[in-house]
Amino acid sequence: MQYLLLIYDEEKNWETMSEAERNGLFGEYGAYTQELQASGKLVGGNPLQPTATATTVRVRDGEQVVTDGPFAETKEQLGGYYLIEAESVDGALEWAAKIPGARWGSIEVRPIMATG
Repeated sequence: MQYLLLIYDEEKNWETMSEAERNGLFGEYGAYTQELQASGKLVGGNPLQPTATATTVRVRDGEQVVTDGPFAETKEQLGGYYLIEAESVDGALEWAAKIPGARWGSIEVRPIMATG
């Protein structure tokens, strides 16, 4: 079964890190990604640009409404994701706990709905 591991963090934390701290964290994410690839569980994944680059689209009463920014103001923002294969939710939770950002942010684990 496939699971989406959604990585939430406070963007402002990245802004306060030194370049060395950011590089160290990117190294941790690189090692995690390599471990996931080596296990054969990685389907895909990407970091996202900051929420300031987001655009939200809604259709209300047949009219398209476009606004700058994310869908909602929240303490933590979606920063990226991994799409993985796992035998069970417990296996997906184990992989989620290894994501470096889980130490200060949160990882939402969502099963992918089979559609066919």
